[in-house]
Amino acid sequence: MTTESDIRAFLASRRAKITPQQAGLPAYGGNRRVPGLRREEVALLAGVSVDYYVRLERGHLAGASEEVLDAVAGALQLDDAERAHLFDLARAAAKRPTRRTRRPSAALPDSVLRVLASMTDSPAFIRNGRLDVLATNLLGRALYAPLFPDSAAKTTNIARAQFLTPAGRDFFPDWDVGVNTTVALLRTEAGRAPHDTELTGLIGELVTHSEEFRSAWAKHNVRLHHTGRKAFHHPAVGDITLDFDAMELPAQPGLTLTAYSAAPGTRDHDALRLLATWAATEYPSGPDVLPGMSSADVTPDRR
Repeated sequence: MTTESDIRAFLASRRAKITPQQAGLPAYGGNRRVPGLRREEVALLAGVSVDYYVRLERGHLAGASEEVLDAVAGALQLDDAERAHLFDLARAAAKRPTRRTRRPSAALPDSVLRVLASMTDSPAFIRNGRLDVLATNLLGRALYAPLFPDSAAKTTNIARAQFLTPAGRDFFPDWDVGVNTTVALLRTEAGRAPHDTELTGLIGELVTHSEEFRSAWAKHNVRLHHTGRKAFHHPAVGDITLDFDAMELPAQPGLTLTAYSAAPGTRDHDALRLLATWAATEYPSGPDVLPGMSSADVTPDRR
C-alpha cells in the first residue's frame, strides 16, 4: 500500500468509529448511509472546509500544518498513539524525515548488554520496531524460548513466530489480545518507517500467509506499548501473567528494552522462580547476548 492509501484508510476508519452523539452533533435523519461521522461533519468539527478535508482524507496530507493536523485529531478524537500516527503519515506524505533520523551504532553497546545481563530477576529483551528480538538476558531467553526456531538460534521475530508457527499460538493464551497488539505495533512502526524494506517484507509475508494478520491489519489500529500485563503459556512452567515495562533506548533510536516482573507472594512470582530454575538447566552458560549485530539488524535509517 502507498502512503496515500494508508492515509485514506486510516482517516476513514477513525471517522467510522465516532457517532454524531459522541462528537456532540445532532444526528439528523434516521438512515445514515455511512457508519460514524460524515466527511462534512469532521470538517465542521475541525474548522476546515469540506473540500479541504476531503482532500486530506484522499491522502494529501503533505501540505497540512500542525494546527490543521491537531484539529483533525481532535475532531476524530484520536488517542496519543493515533495522533502520533497521523503526524507520521503526514511526514511520510511530505517525504520529511520522521522523528528518528540518526542511524544507531553498528552494534548494541557493551554497556547496554551488561545492563541487560545484570537483570537477573526479570525476563528482559531488546527489540526493534519490526519486533525482532535482538538481545535477551537469561530469563528473557527462557521466557521466549518457544518463539525461537531452535535452542541455538540467536534472534527471532515475535510477529513471524506468533502468526506463522504452531508454538506462537500456544504461547499466547489471550490470542485475540495478542493479535491486535502485535499488528497495532507493526502498523505504528510502518507509519514511522514507511521506507523500511525489511518491515515491508515482513508485513507482506504475514499478510500473505495469515488470514488473522490480514484481517487485523485492515483495521488500521495503532498503539503505544509502554506498560501493562501480558499472559503466556510456557511449556516448562505453565500459565504465567507478568507486568511489563517497555523503555526506549535514547542512544539507540528505534530500540526498546522490555522487562517483565511479578509481585512477590503471587502465583506468577512463583512461576517466575520456577522459570529461573528451568533456565539455569536449559542454558547453563547463559544466553548469547548477540554483541556482533550489524546496523541492519538494529534498525533502519529513519528517513
